[in-house]
Amino acid sequence: MRILLLLLVVALGLVQARLWSPDDGLREVWRLRGLIAERTLQNRELAARNAALEGEVQDLKQGLAAAEERARADLGMIAEGETYYQITSLPSAETAEP
Repeated sequence: MRILLLLLVVALGLVQARLWSPDDGLREVWRLRGLIAERTLQNRELAARNAALEGEVQDLKQGLAAAEERARADLGMIAEGETYYQITSLPSAETAEP
């Protein structure tokens, strides 16, 4: 009976050693779960970005309004018949020379 109990304790010790070993133990499982969480978050952010880009592509394919808006915002283009006004601020008294 004592031999059986001793064998069971040794077997339990070996299983525990394998479970807590640094190669394939619980630490590795926890590390991989952390990586999965990070990648899941990155995938969600990229999916939202892709959805926004897909919507923009659809807008550009369907009409000229999106292209015109982009040209105005990014390139500073003005439509025919419009007047361009540039508003600048006056130099402050501290920076102006007498």
